[in-house]
Amino acid sequence: MSTIETKADEQQSFEEYEAVAKALQPYIEAARTGDGKVSRSAFMDHAHIVGSINGEYYKPDADAFAEIVSQSGPSPDVKHLIVWIDVSGPAAAAKVEFINWGGFRYTDFFVLYRKDGEWKISGKVYNSHSNN
Repeated sequence: MSTIETKADEQQSFEEYEAVAKALQPYIEAARTGDGKVSRSAFMDHAHIVGSINGEYYKPDADAFAEIVSQSGPSPDVKHLIVWIDVSGPAAAAKVEFINWGGFRYTDFFVLYRKDGEWKISGKVYNSHSNN
C-alpha cells in the first residue's frame, strides 16, 4: 500500500533533512576550529562513539571525545561533505566525509534522534581510512 504525499508532506520532509544537516553543523565546525565544547553540543548525553585510528580501537564517550577534539586543535583546511541523510520520523542517519582533519581522512556514520523538537547525535561510528 503506497501513500500519496501532499505538497505539505513534501515540505515537511525537506525541512527535516535540513534540520538534521543543521544538527551536524556544530560537529563539522568543531573539526575546523578544534573546539571540543562545540563538538560536545552536537551529541546527546549518552552518545556512543566507536572507531579506530592507526589500527587502534577507540570508544570514547561524548565528553572524552570533546577533550580529544580540543587537544587535537584546529584543522583550518579540513573539508567535509554530507554524503547522505535518511530520516524516518524522529530517527535519522547520516554519512559525512572529512579530509585533512588533523591530517586524516575520516568517514563518519551518525545516528541522530529528535527529542523535544531538537536533533542530536546519539551515536557515531567512524573509519580513519589509510591510517587504519
